[in-house]
Amino acid sequence: MAKRDFLFTSESVSEGHPDKVCDRISDAILDAFLTEQPLSRVAVETMCTTNFIMLAGEVRGPDTMNHERFKEIARQAVRDIGYEQRGFHWKDAEITSHIHSQSVDIAMGVDATGNKDEGAGDQGIMFGYACRETDALMPAPIYYAHAILRSLAEARHSGAEPGLGPDAKSQVTLRYVDGRPTGATAIVVSTQHSDRLNVDEVREIVRPHVVNVLPEGWMCDERNFYVNPTGRFVIGGPDGDAGLTGRKIIVDTYGGAAPHGGGAFSGKDPSKVDRSAAYAARYLAKNAVAAGRADRCTIQLSYAIGVSHPLSVYVETHGTGRVDEERLSEMLQQIVDLSPRGIRSRLQLNRPIYARTAAYGHFGREPEPDGGFSWERTDFVDDLKSAFDIS
Repeated sequence: MAKRDFLFTSESVSEGHPDKVCDRISDAILDAFLTEQPLSRVAVETMCTTNFIMLAGEVRGPDTMNHERFKEIARQAVRDIGYEQRGFHWKDAEITSHIHSQSVDIAMGVDATGNKDEGAGDQGIMFGYACRETDALMPAPIYYAHAILRSLAEARHSGAEPGLGPDAKSQVTLRYVDGRPTGATAIVVSTQHSDRLNVDEVREIVRPHVVNVLPEGWMCDERNFYVNPTGRFVIGGPDGDAGLTGRKIIVDTYGGAAPHGGGAFSGKDPSKVDRSAAYAARYLAKNAVAAGRADRCTIQLSYAIGVSHPLSVYVETHGTGRVDEERLSEMLQQIVDLSPRGIRSRLQLNRPIYARTAAYGHFGREPEPDGGFSWERTDFVDDLKSAFDIS
């Protein structure tokens, strides 16, 4: 039986964290490809350190996308994040590109030819999850960890808090009673700052961005509110630590509250099921919970490279289901085509909507008018309700 009373912690990192800088650059390059050619194939990785960025990967797309263009996109991404520091500056950083054409062997397995439908871009397992802990149907610890950093980032970008730097991390520990979150027992926020600010001043800058995000009465006691516990965080970002694309996969998903298949998202076009099928799994789980078929739902999908249908669709409702899990799995597969082509088409994933996903989570966001975060829609709730005769 699952534990009902416990503490659970999740962390988030800001857009200026070194790994997130890399995710942003990789996704910005992907968006540029999809803007010019929606069916481009892209798998781009980024590494960064003190005033240096390296790009690598394999692509198939328009000839206008070349090494100079990749470097220009990377530079603009760093500028948008806000890095104008001596150790990492959008204008001065050295950028090298080793991006090359996609392997013909991979392309052959994925492309639709003759009677063969488009296949998955790789083998693997992907998970989706939803629960009733927040209005966004996300686990509460990761939801509030993201929200704290988004609030700080908005204040920095607007100029309201000019003393803050781009690099930041948050960590939220919540107490669960009878399986429900009831309040924070500890909050940790580390944020890069100007050398003109001391730790007490930074603490008071951060405080309202925590208090205003958490539900009323959820703030932890003062001795468990940690802000910059080392006492100083002036040197940060890639100047303080190297970054790599795809190294924050738990931050990107459910904060450890649900399984993860292991594949990263950023820099990958939607033919890569690491990304598109993880989005589809969240879409299925969220609609199942929103339709009242369960209070918690985990979906696992599995694929083989070059094969156009999932090898398995696993549904787990953790004892909260109001319908048979096998029947729910069957209905989800009837409603949503889980082939790579079907996922891309239903969620309209071949659009430049990915740079915005690179920080503050891929899930629990609001669907956007241009198709961003389409996997967060709850647009087949009525189909699920009508499929089961349950009031």
